Amino acid sequence: MAWNDKRPMSPHLQVYDLPVTAKLSILHRATGAALTAGLLILVFALAAAAGGEESWNSMHAILSSWFGYLVLFGFTFVLYYHFCNGIRHLIWDMGKGLDLESVKKSGQITLIATAVLSLFTWLIAII
Repeated sequence: MAWNDKRPMSPHLQVYDLPVTAKLSILHRATGAALTAGLLILVFALAAAAGGEESWNSMHAILSSWFGYLVLFGFTFVLYYHFCNGIRHLIWDMGKGLDLESVKKSGQITLIATAVLSLFTWLIAII
């Protein structure tokens, strides 16, 4: 039996839009990986602090640049998202909030709580 190249291919992500819960699940996994990178930055900062004033001043210059603030804000956002979504999963593990409406609502709450906590943290840090 010969391969027929004229057959249609099965639609993939270009056609189908993933539900919000699937996107949030993928984001939860991605933030877990991003937290690992953020912890490496923390280790470098601690090593710089232990290395003396000159090495700390170099690290401080990097972290206090616009790019450093962007990375630190991103780390804060990732940390809070992973935390809030982890709480959401703990609630699911107790067997609560598993109906479709509750799942969508808890996803929105997770995103709003992440934004509010991140902004609140940086407002405190800047002031």
